[in-house]
Amino acid sequence: MNADLPPVETGSTGVLTANDRFKRSFGRWFWGSMIAATAAHFSFFFFFPDLTALEIGITSGQLTVLDIPPVVDIPPRPEEISTPAQPIIASTDIGDDVTIPTTTFEGNPPETLSPPPDVVTGTDITRPSPFTPFTVRPSIKNRGEVGRALIREYPPLLRDAGIGGTVLVWFYIDETGKVLNTQVNQTSGHKALDDAAIQVANIIEFTPALNRDKRVAVWISLPITFTAK
Repeated sequence: MNADLPPVETGSTGVLTANDRFKRSFGRWFWGSMIAATAAHFSFFFFFPDLTALEIGITSGQLTVLDIPPVVDIPPRPEEISTPAQPIIASTDIGDDVTIPTTTFEGNPPETLSPPPDVVTGTDITRPSPFTPFTVRPSIKNRGEVGRALIREYPPLLRDAGIGGTVLVWFYIDETGKVLNTQVNQTSGHKALDDAAIQVANIIEFTPALNRDKRVAVWISLPITFTAK
């Protein structure tokens, strides 16, 4: 038994295992390898006293000189923009009753409005005349009668077939509001509807047109529509 190792206990069977044998031989292998390594180093230096390391040189090609860019002056920081003032809500109370005064021609007389035209005798009322300026447009006075006329004059054949249309009619209205002439300005596409629109137009009564405070004769255009219900 090796004197360097403590006594090894055997197992319950009294037989040494491989692990037990390896532990017992560890001391011999360790000290033997240390002695062999020391002898090898001394022998190497004894037989090769002039051994030197090989010098390793590094060669490089031609170097390229780079132009260093000029130093860039960094501009100073811009001045800080002051924060805008916060809006302040006014404490003035506005009442619910805000009245806008009525604008009238008396309080605001127009300066560029042309004067009322003089009545020219012998005017051809069979065709629309040039535009006559007016400040108050004629309005229909007998709307109920006009509504009944639309039903009465509607051609039965077109009404039963569900065919309707709109006729644009010219009206020539004199200074008293009387209709002196009517003409079809834009047809509905049906001759019967155009004729019925003229019949309705002839019973319409108007208020006279006014240019400031003077009654004037004017041509106006109104649509007359027939709708099948």
